[in-house]
Amino acid sequence: MLAKEDFAAEIERRCNTLYRVAYTILRNDENVKDALQNTALAAWEKLSSLRDPALFGTWITRILINECHSFERRSRKYLLQREVQSAATNPEEVSDVRIALNGLPEKLRLPLVLHYLEGYSYAEISKMLRVRQSTVRSRLSRARDALCIEITENEGALK
Repeated sequence: MLAKEDFAAEIERRCNTLYRVAYTILRNDENVKDALQNTALAAWEKLSSLRDPALFGTWITRILINECHSFERRSRKYLLQREVQSAATNPEEVSDVRIALNGLPEKLRLPLVLHYLEGYSYAEISKMLRVRQSTVRSRLSRARDALCIEITENEGALK
């Protein structure tokens, strides 16, 4: 069992990874921050359910993904609420890859981020997303193909 004293250190160590995973799902900095806070609180409250401290990363990422999906469900209830783009976001500064990545559906985008940006294995992603490893491999393959198409289409649109 993970000691409560080590909890904050483990969260801090994974902060960037958790942020990127949440941003992949929510795509809004303020919503991501809320989801991260809710995740930390939920993980703290459920810490006794973590059987193997070596699996903390997978465990907390699963809690985060669930929290992000819950956040999205709650957000859908408010039809008038619209995301206002940050003034700092300038279309000229956004890379083609980022535009293409945001164009992918979440079920393709999330495994791509978890594997290539965060370095999780197929087995870890399989546990996080609660799908078979073959499904993870399939989604990664489809995501790579879709990403190439998105990048090509975006380059053509920019010319």
